[in-house]
Amino acid sequence: MSKPEYHIHTLSNGIRLIHKSVNSRVAHLGLFINTGSRDEEKSEHGLAHLIEHMLFKGTAKRKAYYILSRMEDVGGEINAYTTKEETCIHGTFFKEYYARALELISDIAFNSTFPVNELKKEREIILDEINSYKDSPSELIFDDFEEMLFDGNSLGRNILGSEEGLRRFTPEHIRQFIHRNYNTDQMVVSSVGRIEFGKLVELFEAFFSVPNLKSSVKRVNAAYESKPGRRKVERKTYQAHCIIGNLAYKVTDSRRLPLYLLNSYLGGPGMNSRLNMALRERKGYAYSIDSMYTAYTDTGNLTIYFGTDKSLVEKCQDIILRELRLLREKPLSTLQLQRARRQVLGHIAISSENNENYMLSMGKSLMIFDRIESLQETEKKIEAITSLQLMDIANDVLDEGKLTYLLFQ
Repeated sequence: MSKPEYHIHTLSNGIRLIHKSVNSRVAHLGLFINTGSRDEEKSEHGLAHLIEHMLFKGTAKRKAYYILSRMEDVGGEINAYTTKEETCIHGTFFKEYYARALELISDIAFNSTFPVNELKKEREIILDEINSYKDSPSELIFDDFEEMLFDGNSLGRNILGSEEGLRRFTPEHIRQFIHRNYNTDQMVVSSVGRIEFGKLVELFEAFFSVPNLKSSVKRVNAAYESKPGRRKVERKTYQAHCIIGNLAYKVTDSRRLPLYLLNSYLGGPGMNSRLNMALRERKGYAYSIDSMYTAYTDTGNLTIYFGTDKSLVEKCQDIILRELRLLREKPLSTLQLQRARRQVLGHIAISSENNENYMLSMGKSLMIFDRIESLQETEKKIEAITSLQLMDIANDVLDEGKLTYLLFQ
């Protein structure tokens, strides 16, 4: 009987540990919290991201400098990120420093003090981040598009927040948000590295056996309705930037994997994607053209983005709509489908060879699905996808009458 690829241990407070052993001197560790910007009240816009910054600004026993130096001094690093549905604190370090990494992540997650003087400085840093973002239309357009698509819902608000909100937040706002949203039974510690699992469990129990944090507040799933629309924003840019998209399937929908495959074939990372071949390789109309499928707890979206000369926008849109029409009307051939399957499996396999990527993927998967799907299981599901299934999904998600357009020009 083969050894399991990973081990799981759960504390009495609900925090789960998942570990995969690899023969490497470098280890990767992350704490995942099932809370993001969509869990903010309207008056809290930007607070989840601010908290991510403030976690590094002081604890009951460490000032900001000592938090930042704790891993750097031994050749490691520590970082964090916030999405619309999760917050993650993660580190990379030599395997000898597992205890140091676990203790530090626990300290900043559960003992941060959010000093007022640090809050004032961090506000200005985030305001600079917002201004920098506004200078990047190819990034800003994605947030503006989701604001159109999820109009009136917290999922549509950008992660960074606004200047007005940032200047109003106090340490008490931060504590209230954490008290309401940071539940220990919604936390996962993910580890990929060379350490005996029993020893890792001892360290995990020593540093993460914190009081049980529970809240009666649950993420509220919403109902989303496709409201096709067109919006044009005048911007002083050399290029035009455009997104065409629609609502798509939530993360637990059985059609998620087929749509992932269809998106990869349409405009995924491969240079041979339908859209890249049609717009860039054949016509030379666009340097950047891709599509992206993002799945959330209760919905999702599929977006097609391109940047082009302002005089070529309509030609690019016509070509894209033609490609979408072909996917709706003509099933992929056996050869096309097999190539699409192989390409997706290759991307998944290559990503899994990166230990940091695997740690992040493993933590998110356990947090969302309560299990880890093996590459073999994924391969079986992908091999079972049919051309007719993909055509049905194309007719649902890529229906021309349901599409929303946003243009920066």
